[in-house]
Amino acid sequence: MPWVSSFPSPRTDGPGHARDAPAGLPLTPEARTYDSRHPVFAAVVMALVLAVLNIGLWWWANLPNGPTDLQGPISGFAYSPFQRYQSPFDNDKPSDKDIAGDLKLLSRYTQHIRTYDALQNPEIYRLAKKQGLDVMAGAWIDRRLVHNDDEIRAVISLARRYPKTITRVLIGNEVLLRDDIKPDRLMAYLDRARAAIRQPVSVAEPWHIWEKYPELVQHVDFIAVHLLPYWEGVPRRDAIGDVLQRYEELRRMYPNKPIVVGEIGWPSNGDRFHYANPSVSNEAIFLRQWFQVARERHIQYYVMEAFDQPWKEQLGEGRTGAYWGMFGADRKPKFAFKGPVTEDTGWPFKALAASLLALIPMVWFGRRYSRFKLAGRFFFMLLLQLAAGVIVWAATLPFNFYLSPFDWAMLVLLFPAQIAIIAILLINGFEFTEVLWRRGWLRHGELLEPDPPAKQPFVSIHLACYNEPPEMVQVTLDSLAALDYQNYEVLVIDNNTKDPDVWKPVEAYCEKLGPRFRFFHLEPWPGFKAGALNFGLKETDDRAEIVAVVDADYVVRPDWLSRLTGHFHDADVAVVQCPQAHRDFADNTFRRWTAWEYDGFFRIGMHHRNERNAIIQHGTMTMVRRSALEGTGGWSEWTICEDAELGLRLMHAGYQLVYVDELMGKGLTPADFKAYKSQRYRWAFGAMQILKGRWDWLVRKGPLSAGQRFHFLTGWFSWFADALHFIFTMMALFWTAGMIGLPQYFSLPMQLFLIPVIGFFIAKAVFGIVLYRARVPCGWRDTLTASVASMGLSHAIARGIMHGLTRKKTAFVVTAKSRRLGESSFAAFAPVREEGLMAIALALAIGGMAFAFGSTYLEGTLWMIILGAQAIPYVSALAGAWVAHRSA
Repeated sequence: MPWVSSFPSPRTDGPGHARDAPAGLPLTPEARTYDSRHPVFAAVVMALVLAVLNIGLWWWANLPNGPTDLQGPISGFAYSPFQRYQSPFDNDKPSDKDIAGDLKLLSRYTQHIRTYDALQNPEIYRLAKKQGLDVMAGAWIDRRLVHNDDEIRAVISLARRYPKTITRVLIGNEVLLRDDIKPDRLMAYLDRARAAIRQPVSVAEPWHIWEKYPELVQHVDFIAVHLLPYWEGVPRRDAIGDVLQRYEELRRMYPNKPIVVGEIGWPSNGDRFHYANPSVSNEAIFLRQWFQVARERHIQYYVMEAFDQPWKEQLGEGRTGAYWGMFGADRKPKFAFKGPVTEDTGWPFKALAASLLALIPMVWFGRRYSRFKLAGRFFFMLLLQLAAGVIVWAATLPFNFYLSPFDWAMLVLLFPAQIAIIAILLINGFEFTEVLWRRGWLRHGELLEPDPPAKQPFVSIHLACYNEPPEMVQVTLDSLAALDYQNYEVLVIDNNTKDPDVWKPVEAYCEKLGPRFRFFHLEPWPGFKAGALNFGLKETDDRAEIVAVVDADYVVRPDWLSRLTGHFHDADVAVVQCPQAHRDFADNTFRRWTAWEYDGFFRIGMHHRNERNAIIQHGTMTMVRRSALEGTGGWSEWTICEDAELGLRLMHAGYQLVYVDELMGKGLTPADFKAYKSQRYRWAFGAMQILKGRWDWLVRKGPLSAGQRFHFLTGWFSWFADALHFIFTMMALFWTAGMIGLPQYFSLPMQLFLIPVIGFFIAKAVFGIVLYRARVPCGWRDTLTASVASMGLSHAIARGIMHGLTRKKTAFVVTAKSRRLGESSFAAFAPVREEGLMAIALALAIGGMAFAFGSTYLEGTLWMIILGAQAIPYVSALAGAWVAHRSA
């Protein structure tokens, strides 16, 4: 029998049975030599261990911090009265009731507030008087000179009306920092206010502005300084020391001027700025430490700020501008004022949700695949738990932000894409696990001892060719003539080759080889390769039980038929498939790249698929039972991947497909990058034709097993990832242009989107390289260059996927195997024009981001990393095209 085993069929009851293997095909001995007496118990134990580790990870990420408790009143708050969905840009002003509620809440913690304008919300001062609050009133100064006069008049009027409520006045906020007006004009404004009112007057500026303009101090009654270490990029642990250093420097410079800290605080959310990380715990620790230090040193200060102001995201501070409040926009405290501070108080519920979400899949996997080694089961169950954790994190994180309807719309679009990324990663992870940690292949086809001539089934070998170099075809025919097999014929079917000088020599060569070789020239003839093969099927010798197909560039081993036809003694076997392999590539750099790139699928993916009788049938080095081929309708002419479609059709009919990983023939790699691309485009397009044409088979319960449906659906998911990569790249370019050109509307993407994408890139790269090193007999250099060749096909695959989904047919382009001469260096890049444009666009996007944001924000740096990662496939295509040209 073709399957080496003396054990019974794997479809048995009891622990450890290998339900993945098809009925009637016994396990290899290696696959049965393991102890699985308690697979359910082991699966449950591992799942519970991982669930506990998951909860522990959430706990560790939210370890409580214990800063000094808040004692006594807070010196003051900077106050903007706008509620959650209000904005001064929309002239949507808070009501008296809103403001009164805010001031009543703040009066529990302080007796002092600070405002920023006099015209927009003048009712604050009347309502503050009712609450007994003192106000440091501000006049908003900017580039509008008429508006500035109105603001100054208004604040003077208010100061006179509420002389006991308004205790200080600020003429402008960070005016010189923004360079809205010149110092001389600002000093004139200050002198005007000081002459008109009795309250002390100043202007609020950061510390370095006071040091830069010492003459400004002569025109103020006190120094109102902003000390915001976050905007200095200072780590939170060093922030209090930085604040005190700046404060003491001003005291030394101006010993005779009182100093009031007009703004001090730390954001609870948003973008990292250099080494400063915004978070709830960092805000709580910083403020509570500052409250103690300020009380000990008798420093007057105003916390920046009382309530979160979501509208401030539009002011140029990025997302961080919305999260400076000690209270959220819902007017609830963000952190406890006494006791330890926890970053995310809801973490226990999230951790539990992630554990429960992964628990059943983990137990199912551990039970179902108890045949895997313990390390493999643990690894994939860990992936499941991490995936569940990422899903819960991604689903809940948006509620930590003040998102606009536009942001939510983007989330609705991108969240499914994140789920798809996780699904693709799990699919790749399953292949990784099975290939590395199997105990033995369930289904393993081997070379057999040759049958005696009397028992040899008759084989009809079909060689379809179109416009192929005659000398190349003749080499293939010579190898077929040398087969050590008695019962076979060779049908050479040339379809639609126009030039007689191309097909006539092949015809003559067949006559020279004898009656076993028959030549047919078809012109015109429909159906591309499938049409030619169907013609050959009609001309096949009546004795033939097996139809074998070989490409026109292959040189086959003499024992190809004799060592494999014995598999067909099993009536359930319809196909025996050997890997595609290549020759004459060792001294050609481009052919070497591509040869090892092809080899990866046959050494890794085909074994993985073969475990569930779900291999991809290829149109060369394949043998098909004639009755099965004819009985299911022959070769399909409606798809340009007639070979893969036939394999799926035979599985649907209940047949077994045998994969023998033995190099029984070697052909030529594509001649250049254009041919390499066009072949992969054709495969992707054909896959989508099959997906559309056989959709019912793949999604509905029927003759196909769950494993077969899994492989034919998920096997194309990686190609869908290439299509998603292209779409995501276009969206990223659009968003980058928006961030650079219209920053008021386009903000830096949240880590919610960035971290899973970067993780996906890294994990997929690691999976691929590790599997190559484990399964493909090549060195590190060939592994890496094969990866470059593979990535260079991404755009071609993306086009094939999208065209295949939107079009019914495309031209069948034969893969050129001989070098096309006469290409200039510039023409070498003609096949990759689109990839070149994409690479240039991404390079400009990275440059634009570097110019606009630099390394200021972690999210900006991560975004540039993602843009760089997105450029790798396009740069790889350019490299492949150039290497192909240089390797001529």
